[in-house]
Amino acid sequence: MSGDFGGKSSAVTEEAIGVAVRNGGGGQAPPPFRPRRRGIGWAQRLEIVALSGPAILMFLTFVIFPVVMAGYYGFYKWKGYGVPTNFVGLDNYKTILQDSSFQAALWHNGIILVSSLVIQGPIALVLALLLNHRMRGQSLIRILIFVPYVISEVIVGTAWSLMLQTEGAVNGVLDAIGLEGLKQDWLSNPQLAIWTLMFILVWKYIGFAVILFLAGMQNIPEELSEAAAVDGASYWQIQRHITLPLLGPTIRIWAFLSIIGSLQLFDLVYIIWGQYVASTAGTSTMATYMVVEGRNAANYGYGNAVAVVLFFITLIIALGYQRFVLRRDTEGALTEGT
Repeated sequence: MSGDFGGKSSAVTEEAIGVAVRNGGGGQAPPPFRPRRRGIGWAQRLEIVALSGPAILMFLTFVIFPVVMAGYYGFYKWKGYGVPTNFVGLDNYKTILQDSSFQAALWHNGIILVSSLVIQGPIALVLALLLNHRMRGQSLIRILIFVPYVISEVIVGTAWSLMLQTEGAVNGVLDAIGLEGLKQDWLSNPQLAIWTLMFILVWKYIGFAVILFLAGMQNIPEELSEAAAVDGASYWQIQRHITLPLLGPTIRIWAFLSIIGSLQLFDLVYIIWGQYVASTAGTSTMATYMVVEGRNAANYGYGNAVAVVLFFITLIIALGYQRFVLRRDTEGALTEGT
């Protein structure tokens, strides 16, 4: 019995080897077994539609549809009511690009964008590094830094507009402490107004950057810093060679959000400087230009054209930033099977 089984086993083995040789296997292992992917059934499809359908509907209704309608109205000279009939083609867009007021507003947005990254980023990073260690009153300091971010822009704008007037609280304090020479027209002076705006923006939004950086630091393993300290690295060497590189994705995400916010800045400028002072003080933005020249001038077709230009400027910068800056972060987050 055992001899028969052995003979059959030898025969089967020799036959398998012969088949492999005839097929050109050359002793190589057979290809790995790849299971067939099962398709998605109707139940799964209905579940996907039921869960994602409302979100897609909301996105199409409140994002895509307004953008399409803004592009449509931008080709007309329209008063904001009734069916637009006065077709002007690309005249609105030509006027926008040739208007010196829009060019100045675009320049102001650029100044705000660069200044936000250069000023707000390093200050927030230093504060986050200091608050990342145990100290007395740490929780209170975090709250005080973050509170301006959660205060409404209307409240912030109204308060600062009152304090920064010529006879406001800021100049009053300078006068009271004997620094009369530092009293300035903080809101109307074109040489100071843009930096006044930057101070308010840093004060308002630095708390968000600090909290974001602190959250990123919590994900850095402490073992790396401890090992570097054992090897003799100083505190600043650890921050430079360990903390900052590992905090890179968080910094890049914050920079992306700051860029988009700088391009779309409207509320604080409009509340503090109003619709007329902003342009003369040198703090107008593309968004305030859109409101002043569109809605306030009862030229809604032109305002929609400005909105389209602002949308495409923001879209191009966002896509470029994602393509050249955020690409390695998004690629690192994706798995091979995704």
